Amino acid sequence: EKSKSLKELMEEMGLKHRPTFSANYLNPAIQNHWVEMTIPGNPHSPEQKYRITITGKKVSKDSS
Repeated sequence: EKSKSLKELMEEMGLKHRPTFSANYLNPAIQNHWVEMTIPGNPHSPEQKYRITITGKKVSKDSS
């Protein structure tokens, strides 16, 4: 699966408020190991992207 920027993820979900998206969706997904950062050592990098993990794929598949 392709890595996506924060903006791309928000657009796909139809959300526009970055703090709410991060607090309610992105951070919990990272904490549960469903999503990972491509540059974990620099979370605020302008080049930061996110990708689904194996655990995230399993959770997604199980909820389908």
